[in-house]
Amino acid sequence: MPSPGAPPVFVEQPTQRVVPDAWKLAAIPLGFAVAFALAGSAFTWLWLGLAAFVVAFFRNPERAIPGDDRTVVSPADGKVIAVGEVEQADGTKALRIGIFLSVFNVHVNRAPLAGRVVSVERSGSKFLAAFNPEAERLNVACAMTLETARGERVRVVQITGLIARRIVFHPRVGDWIVRGARYGLIRFGSRTDVVLPASARASVRVGDRVRGGSSVLAALPETGA
Repeated sequence: MPSPGAPPVFVEQPTQRVVPDAWKLAAIPLGFAVAFALAGSAFTWLWLGLAAFVVAFFRNPERAIPGDDRTVVSPADGKVIAVGEVEQADGTKALRIGIFLSVFNVHVNRAPLAGRVVSVERSGSKFLAAFNPEAERLNVACAMTLETARGERVRVVQITGLIARRIVFHPRVGDWIVRGARYGLIRFGSRTDVVLPASARASVRVGDRVRGGSSVLAALPETGA
């Protein structure tokens, strides 16, 4: 039970082994598969394969969360496409790690660190390919800023891609989210960025493959903010 005055703890979601969105979206190709099967068409297998792909896309495996509260875990499955220093709007420096999610990756997002949700900002209007450098600035995106127990600010940004058209985001401002907790997803091919304090030490390089919740991206110094 949280102590009096503590922020409400975010209830992790989605937690189903297959995200419920799958069944509605898979019903369309499955319906075509049935129609082609009744007609005796070889295209039946094409539509069955597409239905299976949709279900697989929405898989949501359990993950063991490594490390301690200073360990930054990956918010997504995919390939690391950016690791480096960036300048924030207020002029301060930060460490950004960007992850590209192909259509074959798990697309459920996880919190990289435990913290209180202090802001949620939606922006952008484009749907460029997620690996395009301009996608970070122009694409439809949802940025969540967390404040850790030591007062550090961490931003996690869900960014749509060429095929992705919808960001699902569940937490509310004021919620406390546990490290590694599932909090949303992006449909079909996308990018997820983590922006950490400049003092964070990266554990990955461009080209590395990571898994949401179970891969370590970086570590925050023990001295805090």
